[in-house]
Amino acid sequence: MRTRGRSAAGRPRGGWGRRLRWAVLIGLLFILPVAAVYGFWLHYRVTTEFEGKRWALPARVYARPLELYQGMRLRPDNLELELRTLGYRQESGGRQPGTYQRNGDRFVLTTRTFLFPDGQEPSRTVEIGFSGRQIASLRSDGPIDLVRLDPALIGSIYPAHHEDRILVKLEEVPPLLIEALLALEDRDFFQHRGISFTGVARALVANVRAGRVVQGGSTITQQLVKNFFLSSERTLARKLNEAVMALMLEARYSKQEILEAYLNEVYLGQDGRRAIHGFGLAAEYYFGRPLQELQPHQLALLAGLVRGPSYYDPRRHPQRARQRRDHVLNVLVAQGILDSATAQAARQHGLDVIPRGRGGDNRYPAFMELVKRHLRRDYRPQDLTSEGLRIFTTLAPSVQLRAEEALTRRLQQWRDPKLEGAVVVLNVDDGSVLALIGGRDPRFAGFNRALAASRQVGSLIKPAVYLAALERPSQYGLGTLLADQPLSLRSTNGEVWSPRNYDGELRGQVPLWEALAKSYNLPTVRLGLDVGMRAVLDTMVRLGLEAPRPAYPSLLLGAANYTPLQVAQMYHTLASGGFRSDIRAVKAVMTADGRVLSRYPLVVERAFDPAPVYLVNYALQAAMWNGTGRSSANWLGPRPAVAGKTGTTDDTRDSWFAGFSDDMLAVVWLGRDDNGRTGLTGASGALAVWSELYAATDWWPLALTPPEGVEPLWIERSTGLLAAEHCNDVVALPYVRSYPPSAASDCLQERGLLERAGQWLRGML
Repeated sequence: MRTRGRSAAGRPRGGWGRRLRWAVLIGLLFILPVAAVYGFWLHYRVTTEFEGKRWALPARVYARPLELYQGMRLRPDNLELELRTLGYRQESGGRQPGTYQRNGDRFVLTTRTFLFPDGQEPSRTVEIGFSGRQIASLRSDGPIDLVRLDPALIGSIYPAHHEDRILVKLEEVPPLLIEALLALEDRDFFQHRGISFTGVARALVANVRAGRVVQGGSTITQQLVKNFFLSSERTLARKLNEAVMALMLEARYSKQEILEAYLNEVYLGQDGRRAIHGFGLAAEYYFGRPLQELQPHQLALLAGLVRGPSYYDPRRHPQRARQRRDHVLNVLVAQGILDSATAQAARQHGLDVIPRGRGGDNRYPAFMELVKRHLRRDYRPQDLTSEGLRIFTTLAPSVQLRAEEALTRRLQQWRDPKLEGAVVVLNVDDGSVLALIGGRDPRFAGFNRALAASRQVGSLIKPAVYLAALERPSQYGLGTLLADQPLSLRSTNGEVWSPRNYDGELRGQVPLWEALAKSYNLPTVRLGLDVGMRAVLDTMVRLGLEAPRPAYPSLLLGAANYTPLQVAQMYHTLASGGFRSDIRAVKAVMTADGRVLSRYPLVVERAFDPAPVYLVNYALQAAMWNGTGRSSANWLGPRPAVAGKTGTTDDTRDSWFAGFSDDMLAVVWLGRDDNGRTGLTGASGALAVWSELYAATDWWPLALTPPEGVEPLWIERSTGLLAAEHCNDVVALPYVRSYPPSAASDCLQERGLLERAGQWLRGML
């Protein structure tokens, strides 16, 4: 007999069912709150991160803007070089922003609108006429005084993850690009709520037909969620999160907000360590121009890159990229977005991709390092890498490129793979850096010799010695005779130093100006010892150098180490007539929305009276005519209107030249990192690079104007005494009026006696 309510096995009837129901109920009671909490967390993350999304925007670094005016020294080829650096394209008419037309020495160009620290510069069409190496006319609906081009983007300062982007607003994006993206990535974007089931089905059919994955089913919203919040791993959990977050995003934000975020976030390529995000930067990176200026064939290529930036990389895989672009054009025609004629014309274009991306951090690495040094004084690293600051610098692209060409060409001719070089070019007026090269490969971001290579400077130091002497006009003038005779000095430890002239010759007595112009060593040492080491050191400091300690007599011949940038500081004080100002590479810093944070105005102090500086510069100009710099005539013509000084160290380990015109100063160093011999003197090495640079750039001739109180006097060469024009072996040299030579030459005395006798005879008659 069976007991009621029990099974044959003695278990209560329906026990498993009740337990299952209880288990499900308990599970639901646990899962639902967890799911609710997780959903709330996802919603909170979506809303807070999307609304507060603040991309870490790198600082944008710009070159100086080219300002054009009538009478400006600028050859047509250098204007075209500047325009190409800016990404201007040559088109018939030159009437669209960012275009130009050249007809011989006449240009028509249309500038781009640009926000400068001092206000907005509007776009305008300008006609420019040249006469030789100068702008002869400047017109824009009539004659104008000045036009300022937008500055070239020369680099960026990136955050640690090296993402880079240029933010664009939805209304700034060409409609054709948006239509192409929707046609390729999400046809139902304006109909679905985050997930498109018809898109998934369409992709499934296309993939089955092709036998491989040719189309994705993710909406633009899902792609944005994945890029914004999730990883790219292919797991079910990630896809579920993506779908839920896409629904939440669509429920909270407008289609326009989602689309704008997508346009700025999507990954479109890799430039070394720099990740290219967003179409604003991609336009610059691939085509060297703003997104708004792109043509249909270029927009189609960008739209096609979304599917696989690496696979369709137009620089590495041009054939694939072209096929992908043409496919995009076909899709646009099939969907009625583009007419057949326009699409066919677009297919006829090449890819039009520039050789390398514009604005990367490897374009002018030496100059960028100087900019970062400058900015570190006022800004934290996170400010420079995340706030989207706009840095306005002093770099002149055409001067930089001409300097690179000159250095590269000469190094190739000398065929020494270990020979390195550095170049610094300054604007004389304000000490701004126009160009900077840190090594034989201008694109290499390694050891920056312009800033960090501290090398012996040799005879480049000599102007400091002569300036210290000429500050004492009662004792020294340009015609003062110096002894070019053997000399030996014993140090406190018993070592004997016996300097020699470079050519080993002795000349007895030489005029002071000639000793500097021809860089004689023995007269220089004697002069420095007469003036005193303390006075020479003081002069060096006022020129902008740090005084070496201890200072041995060999310092007088350049046995001191300085970088090319420090040498440029010294010579800038000379070139500016005795005014010292710090070398600068940055002029202003703005926020991303146009608010000026910092300005770096020119700060000048007078370091020397104008008279002694003028006398030194007179001798440095003589050095270019009949001294150590005379070979510059091979490039610049006879008696070039420049001044400069060569420098050569022992065993030709370092080759230097520093020289300047009225408005530009350049310092060139050549040497080896292992300090080995180069076989190049300052004249045969660095001067050749300097001369090629000056032959290719636009500069104003040096016109030395005597300051008040300085006048030319006739000086007898052999004695250094005051003479007259009719006397033999005389030269006209500038002197401080109050301090002529203390005695007259025999010729002048004889002339004086004859004149007085003539006056006596006339009186008797």
